[in-house]
Amino acid sequence: MKVLVTGGGGFLGRHIVDLLLKRGDMVRILGRSPQPDLVARGVRVVQGDVSDFAAVEAAAKDSDAVFHVAAKAGVWGAQADYFNANVFGTRNVIEACRRHSVRYLVHTSTPSVVFNGHSFQCADESLPYGTQFLCHYAATKAQAEREALAAHQPKRLDICALRPHLIWGVGDPHLLPRVIHQAKQRRLRIVGAGTNRVDITHVANAAAAHLAALDALKRGVAGGKAYFLSQGEPVSLWPWINSLLAQLDLPKVTRTISARTAYHLGSLLEIYWRITRRAGEPPMTRFVAVELSKDHWFNIAAAQRDLGYTPSVSTENGLADYVAHLRAQEKQAP
Repeated sequence: MKVLVTGGGGFLGRHIVDLLLKRGDMVRILGRSPQPDLVARGVRVVQGDVSDFAAVEAAAKDSDAVFHVAAKAGVWGAQADYFNANVFGTRNVIEACRRHSVRYLVHTSTPSVVFNGHSFQCADESLPYGTQFLCHYAATKAQAEREALAAHQPKRLDICALRPHLIWGVGDPHLLPRVIHQAKQRRLRIVGAGTNRVDITHVANAAAAHLAALDALKRGVAGGKAYFLSQGEPVSLWPWINSLLAQLDLPKVTRTISARTAYHLGSLLEIYWRITRRAGEPPMTRFVAVELSKDHWFNIAAAQRDLGYTPSVSTENGLADYVAHLRAQEKQAP
């Protein structure tokens, strides 16, 4: 097959590209940087942004399937930036697929689309979309997923959406490196009681699920549906973080802040950042306070049933690989 991966030079996107190349597909990516190593492996790189329809259309031409992975993530920034990347970008991908008769589209979404400020415990896809998102990322990704699934046309443009929760693994540019950096600076605090459980998703499992979703669409399954993805068993967030830190010989997180205090602090910091137009993001936001203090784990039975999804990389093995990789990097450092 001829397959386009938007955001194919990113963390998840590269893993998807690797799997596609291994099974012999012709791969093209759309991204903002040249990616010479992927070019050397036979990947065609179209440089551009998903908010630029001309670039998206050029990338989608002659494709049989598209993985729309590109997005603006994070919890802070201008609403227009998130809208352009996540909503307008998704609209561009859908329209390009229609114009070039692309048959299948797998849209990378997030569990944040159902965010409502409450805990989730073994929640499934019957959850409604959220209404009080507390950050532009969640709001725009919810709108993008809605529009993507609404564009599903059986046997013309089959579309499904995947919601991997907290993707991590070797090469992770954001999640775990940020935790480690904050720990080294002694800035981490346990938010709330410290007993909350959350889903995490190893990047290899998330990538494999994307190919499984494409195969399911080809079988006439999964069209018009969204699926939660994870390791299949939640971790106790703070003990899991402390386990990682202990393996890296870093001090464990012991200091605490109540969920209520963290939420109010996040609100004040958001106001201050907006008024002063400070660069970067606040050290705490309301969204982050909720995410760090409440349960967020989901039922993946639908993905197992329809996609045949089974996490192949365990949390334990994934963490061991991640720690070994960091140790190797430390030895190589000058």
